[in-house]
Amino acid sequence: MTTPVPDRVLTQNALTGEWLSTALPVTDLEYGDELNGPGSLTGKLAPKLLAANPSLADPGNTLIYVESGGQLQWGGLVWDVRITGSEYAIEAASWSSYLQKRFDFDGEHGGRGPYVYADRCQVIRNIWTYAQSITDGDLGVQVDATTSTSTIGTPDDVYHSNWWETPCLGDQVDDLVSGDSTPDYTCTTDWNTGKTAVVKRIRLGWPRLGARRTDITFASGVNIIAEPEDALPGDEYAQVVCAAGAGEGRARLRQFSAVRNGRLRMEHVLDLPDVNGNDILKTRADRERTWRQTVIKGTVDEITIRDTPAAPFGSYQVGDDVFTRFHNSWTSFDGWCRITGYTRKPHAQGGAQTVISLKPSDSFQYGGV
Repeated sequence: MTTPVPDRVLTQNALTGEWLSTALPVTDLEYGDELNGPGSLTGKLAPKLLAANPSLADPGNTLIYVESGGQLQWGGLVWDVRITGSEYAIEAASWSSYLQKRFDFDGEHGGRGPYVYADRCQVIRNIWTYAQSITDGDLGVQVDATTSTSTIGTPDDVYHSNWWETPCLGDQVDDLVSGDSTPDYTCTTDWNTGKTAVVKRIRLGWPRLGARRTDITFASGVNIIAEPEDALPGDEYAQVVCAAGAGEGRARLRQFSAVRNGRLRMEHVLDLPDVNGNDILKTRADRERTWRQTVIKGTVDEITIRDTPAAPFGSYQVGDDVFTRFHNSWTSFDGWCRITGYTRKPHAQGGAQTVISLKPSDSFQYGGV
């Protein structure tokens, strides 16, 4: 089965919702999603088209969407326009990029903080609620109702968003998802049921986004069409891991996981300041050590695939674990890899392609799998 080439690129006024174009002729189109980031879109337009109607891609005020097979695959804001001779290049990023241009000028997210043992998912929702409550600042983004046990703030270290520090809301969200025991997010875009409006969504995942996919695979000779780089990152290797948890000074919790295996000793510290149980720390230390001992065997960070029944476009999402096989004269790699992002190239030579960013999967268990 071959996924159809995206048949429409649409643009919309970000403030009024007025449709500016329902079939924008974009060439060299590339777009995709990202784990804990906004993802991106790039493409080129004909200058004559924009000269006649410059509002079609007004940077900072235009929403842009990609539709394929009647389904919206991507949506975001046009941020950058570059004109060189007869070339008019545009760059866009999805919904979370908007928060990089918004700040907490009122403090404590408009009175929703400060935070003590606050669920990070709820703080993310508060940030979006505050941002979209300000006049001319409502993108209509919906944030999942997901809850987590990952908290921020303690009675001794209250989490504040102080107006006099002019905190960037985007940076705050990045901090909330940047740890080892924090939620994940990604941006998605869909039509509503009647295809009369766009649903802009921040998907939250706890303990993480995605699923272990046993129904699809990435494999050389099947759907991988370019030679990936096989990385052996010695600086990521460690057979001794210290997981440092909650507490200060001598009272800070620590758990070690270590083996001797005939290699030069390498150590790694896993900083988990919100974890206050030794059993959890030991589990995390063991898991981290297991992963760090496998990286020296080789990892595949990026693959380029074509659509086949083994993994058609749209069947996977960021966060998923997919079993990946790659074999050539230098490399023999078989293992589970997590999708951390992808870039769709519908107009690539030889047919649509998708470049997928991967990292080795950890030992996270999905419902006992």
